[in-house]
Amino acid sequence: MTTVTADPPASRTERFTAIPVLRYVPGVLLLVAIGLAGKWAQAELKIIAANTHTHLPDIEYVLWAIVLGLIIANTVGLHPIFRPGVGTYEFWLKIGIVLLGARFILGDLAKVGGVSLGLILIDGTIAVTTVLLLSKLFGLKGKLASLLAIGTAICGVSAIIAGKGAIDADDEESGYSIAAILTLGAVALFTFPAIGHGLDLSQHAFGLWAGLAVDNTAETTATGAIYGPEAQNVAVLVKSTRNALIGFVVLGFALYWASRGQAKTIEKGSRARFLWEKFPKFVLGFIAVSALATWGVFTKADITSLGNVSKWAFLLTFAGVGLNTDFRAFARSGWRPFIVGALSLAVVAVTSLLLVLGATAVFDLG
Repeated sequence: MTTVTADPPASRTERFTAIPVLRYVPGVLLLVAIGLAGKWAQAELKIIAANTHTHLPDIEYVLWAIVLGLIIANTVGLHPIFRPGVGTYEFWLKIGIVLLGARFILGDLAKVGGVSLGLILIDGTIAVTTVLLLSKLFGLKGKLASLLAIGTAICGVSAIIAGKGAIDADDEESGYSIAAILTLGAVALFTFPAIGHGLDLSQHAFGLWAGLAVDNTAETTATGAIYGPEAQNVAVLVKSTRNALIGFVVLGFALYWASRGQAKTIEKGSRARFLWEKFPKFVLGFIAVSALATWGVFTKADITSLGNVSKWAFLLTFAGVGLNTDFRAFARSGWRPFIVGALSLAVVAVTSLLLVLGATAVFDLG
């Protein structure tokens, strides 16, 4: 007699996630719910202040959404059914950035982008040097130090992931780097706007500062948005310029480790392909939409509509920032990468602020 053993019935989660598109639905709905809860909290606080005739702070929905996400991520945590959809927050970030290009004409893009490029080169050099020196002082391994330097100088987690494969770093080194960068991104979210208001920085100056000093693109966008809409626009523009350099920085570290026989060699003929592979393509989308706006392809109503869609995309992004920041990951990674990152952030923040104040005065950036 042959016994046929039936497969155990699939769980509800497994059945739901069997269809590729459906697996994203719960997480995306959670992002929407948290984003809307943030907008509701901001509106309710205003109503309470008006009804009670009390002076309550106008806390932006951005901060509410991030805080709500942080609370969930660091208390009950995320059920696995939500993870695929919540992980799309970077996709929504890129959509928001591309559509934000309609707010810029190419002339402004060239002016601010050109000035910021010079500041980025100075600031990035200081960032890399600071991280490497502090890493040596605190005894961090070479490739861990390289990943922290790449993440600090360019675009946080994306740069670390790109650098990991290029320098053949292991999962532990990249995990430590990502945990430190994400934790420090959360610190910047809460400290930079307060410092900006304390120094009475203009929207433009603060956006320039956030774009230069905050590591991760999502946290840069959120930090600017907390300060104000113009600050967000400038922060995104400067950060996009910074992101465009990812290939060059990663290539430099890859060549260094290859010369020591600890990473795969990149032949001269393949370096252009390497740079193209690492280049963030959404930056080209941002420029393309800006070009269309410059050429008058969009009407004022179109630009308004694109701006509204961009805001909704960023709303999902901000909820995702909180949900993807787990401080327990920092606790598991140890204190040394965090200390190196924190000290480097302080140096970069001060240096970039001085550069911004000088550039704002010299180039009349507003």
